[in-house]
Amino acid sequence: MGARIHKFNRNLELSWLPNPTTGSAALFLWGARQTGKTTFLGERYPDARLYDLLDTTLSAELSVRPHLLREEVLAERPPLVIIDEVQNVPPLLEEVHWLLENTPTHFILCGSSARKLRRRSRNLLGGRAVDFHMLPLTSHEIGDIDLHRLLQHGALPAHYLIDEPAPLLKAYVHNYIKAEIIDESATRNIPAFSRFLQIAGLCHGQQVNYANFARETGVSASTVRNYFQILEDTLLGFTLEPWRRRKKRRLVETAKFYLFDIGVANHLHPEGAIVADGSDRFGRAFEHFILNDVRAYLSYNRLDHPISYWRTSSGFEVDLIIGNMDLAMECKSTREVRAGDLKGLRVLAEEVTARRRIVVSRVTRPRRTEDGIEILPWRDFCAALWNGEML
Repeated sequence: MGARIHKFNRNLELSWLPNPTTGSAALFLWGARQTGKTTFLGERYPDARLYDLLDTTLSAELSVRPHLLREEVLAERPPLVIIDEVQNVPPLLEEVHWLLENTPTHFILCGSSARKLRRRSRNLLGGRAVDFHMLPLTSHEIGDIDLHRLLQHGALPAHYLIDEPAPLLKAYVHNYIKAEIIDESATRNIPAFSRFLQIAGLCHGQQVNYANFARETGVSASTVRNYFQILEDTLLGFTLEPWRRRKKRRLVETAKFYLFDIGVANHLHPEGAIVADGSDRFGRAFEHFILNDVRAYLSYNRLDHPISYWRTSSGFEVDLIIGNMDLAMECKSTREVRAGDLKGLRVLAEEVTARRRIVVSRVTRPRRTEDGIEILPWRDFCAALWNGEML
């Protein structure tokens, strides 16, 4: 099972809002497991005092005696403390709160489940900590990206780099995702949740019909809604809301749900992880790749632009709307874009004016139609996005 050796330069930049009295500051860094949070922090802050709460001995000790954190920081006075997987010992937040009020130490609180912290701790530092998120690898971070590898393996660093990711993906799904849900004590019906995950893989990137999910999993629609909320709270998925500012046409009101990583979505699909070039699944994976790049760009640059999709009740659709129609995008995995591929953007133009209308595809050269639709190779789009030329 070969793997490439590679060091990724992550785009995420962290910043603090210091306490004007003590000079202390704190931030949360959230991200699903294996997105690279620990590696990133180790490379950026090699001299920080680290508490790794995946160390079961340390985690058990601090769970019983959380005041040890306060005493050690007071004794050593480190400039920066990193607490990794902070959700494993929520009482530490009380100690961090005290230290922020009484010392100049900075804190990075890193974790994969804000839900667990909210459930087990009343203290989330009272607005003193800024939230940051680490997402799967982006096109800019990978650099010379192998598109087929990405659409098969996904963009978690270890999975992208290894030649045969299936065993790691299986372990990730079974040992992390299911265990995370069980640990949350959010459901006791593990068989139903396992069926739900399979259907989520099958319907990934499509409109969510809660009644259909409930019928297939044998639980109520409200339980299905809770399952989806768990995936969002544990950073394992996200919803893409529909554009709702209708004018003439009747628009759909149903959100789409995406699993956070392409490789995880592939593994959960009943047909398995192999995605054939030109297939419907290949097209959906390509769309997911572009969507994830856009989400990461907005998140890492702290841009508060909502994203949505536009679809009429008669079936015309535009894959992605950014901001207030700042950018309307279609993602096509084909090597040739035909007139039929532009229909959604042209129908949209009859309804509302978008600042730019773009088709991102696997064409080799950019072009522009007479009515102003830009057709871009995906590499050109990604480069322009990360250069700040799209938004």
